[in-house]
Amino acid sequence: MNTKITRTLLAILATFGLTLSLGACSFDGSTVTDASTTSQSQDADAARKAQEAADAKAKEEAEHKAKQEAEQREAQQAREQQANEQAGKTVALTVLEELPVKGRAPKTGYSRDQFGPAWSDVDHNGCDTRNDILGRDLTDKTYKANTHDCVVTSGVLNDPYTATRIDFTRGQDTSTAVQIDHVVALSNAWQTGAQQLSKESRKNLANDPYNLLAVDGPANQQKSDGDAATWLPSNHAFRCEYVARQIGVKYKYSLWVTQAEHDAMANVLNACPTQTIPADGGVETPVQVEQTAQNQQAEAPAQQQETTAAPQPTQEAAPAETAAPVAPAPAPEANNDANVSYKNCAAVRAAGKAPLYRGQPGYAPKLDRDGDGIACE
Repeated sequence: MNTKITRTLLAILATFGLTLSLGACSFDGSTVTDASTTSQSQDADAARKAQEAADAKAKEEAEHKAKQEAEQREAQQAREQQANEQAGKTVALTVLEELPVKGRAPKTGYSRDQFGPAWSDVDHNGCDTRNDILGRDLTDKTYKANTHDCVVTSGVLNDPYTATRIDFTRGQDTSTAVQIDHVVALSNAWQTGAQQLSKESRKNLANDPYNLLAVDGPANQQKSDGDAATWLPSNHAFRCEYVARQIGVKYKYSLWVTQAEHDAMANVLNACPTQTIPADGGVETPVQVEQTAQNQQAEAPAQQQETTAAPQPTQEAAPAETAAPVAPAPAPEANNDANVSYKNCAAVRAAGKAPLYRGQPGYAPKLDRDGDGIACE
């Protein structure tokens, strides 16, 4: 009996030990599997977080770069604005010394067409440049009907070149009384660096209000394409501003000056050493008009009449002198090309005849687009 019980107990103990052994084995395998899975998950999480961090850093760097570029653009715009604001405060003599001094380049290849169509509407305001400048520089203006205050039909100009008042009336025989002058003549610009400018820059130069003034027609014709070494306004009070504007134009468009031109400019500015570069287009200092152009033309005959009518002192020893007659103006030279005709304005300019005025050989209405009596302006 005791032996049987003992055997039974041993069998039970053996079974219990086997169960514990199997359970222990099962527990150890599960633990290894779970640890491996956890490790893989942790690695994936770390990789994902690293990628997210890298993406966030790249985004931050891109935003920082974009911000820096925006700040740089704003700073550049601020500098340009400040430069524009300071333009009128820059001493002309200082800027003159910054202009290169070189010899005059050949005129080869020059034509008005190199600077684009005459009086283009570069600012796209619906009005050509000539009328823009007339509208800016004249006072008491009237406009042609239905042109949206573009075409000036009359006005008053206090001419800066001659210090005279000119009553402007648009018409075939009167429009030439007021002409639009390139302060730096286009031919001069061509020979002092404009050949190297782009077509667009040359077009801008020809139509830039900063380089344009409404002036006395005969004075403009007399100036032609002269620089400061060969021509200056007869109005001495305007010479400083005139030369300063030429310097401003040449600086703006990277043109140079010849030695003679430089010296002439410096000579003018030595009398007004604080003269600054004009900031905008148009005459800055109001012109003190001495007389009207009409009075100026009539002055000589009036003085002659007064001289003739004045009583002469009576002297027995010598007869009273009579005023010497005023020599009549020379008649225009005979023109051998009275029957000349031109196909277009390019041909006129190639012949060196531009602009043509109504009545001159070669003038034709087809060349005068605005009908003001001046063809191929």
